[in-house]
Amino acid sequence: MIVAANLKTNFTRKETNEYLAELDAFVKAHNISQEVLVFPAPSCLDYNNTTVAVGTQNAYPAKEGAFTGELGLVHLEEFGIQTILIGHSERRHILGETQEFLVEKFNFYKELGFKIVYCVGEPLEKREAGKEVMMEYIDAQYRGIDTTYENLIIAYEPVWAIGTGLTPTLSDIEEVHKALKEKSSAPLLYGGSVKVTNAKEVMALNNVDGVLVGSAALYSEHFCTMINYAEEL
Repeated sequence: MIVAANLKTNFTRKETNEYLAELDAFVKAHNISQEVLVFPAPSCLDYNNTTVAVGTQNAYPAKEGAFTGELGLVHLEEFGIQTILIGHSERRHILGETQEFLVEKFNFYKELGFKIVYCVGEPLEKREAGKEVMMEYIDAQYRGIDTTYENLIIAYEPVWAIGTGLTPTLSDIEEVHKALKEKSSAPLLYGGSVKVTNAKEVMALNNVDGVLVGSAALYSEHFCTMINYAEEL
């Protein structure tokens, strides 16, 4: 199982380091063998000597250069970061990242051997338009992506469920995950209003290899409970 936390634009560097220290202590104390990933805000990246893997929420496909407001490879190398989140719906829909740009970013970090957590998912209007339309929309997010890349993790996040408290039914999650597993054998995470009250039953579903957690992961005790659920499963 893979249990990942996307901290988004939350926590200071000090708070992030305290959070990671709590997770590290929990993982060690309970002999957790599952993979735990945390994606802090970019300004919170730091040297972290921890059993918990730290990744970046975003980076530009360049070592360095004239890319105002962006992180480059040089900034990730400083802290030994080798994991990146690509294609999150908030970057697609709020910040306007196109599929072509995501493919460029994917290929750049793939060539460097990064672990890539690649996100796909549909907005509510596509889901309500029916399964065929929904799957066509998701299919388009796979275009240009090497689904056989050995360090790939895919995260399915229904856009309409992120941060809303709404979630698809368990059978809906299982159905979509089954279809997505046919596209790639990479580990497949579920994200979209995952919380401590539903994480265990979601992770127990067929073809669900873990979870990508947003706001619920901000509570370290809740996220640690989810890690423990993954260990039990």
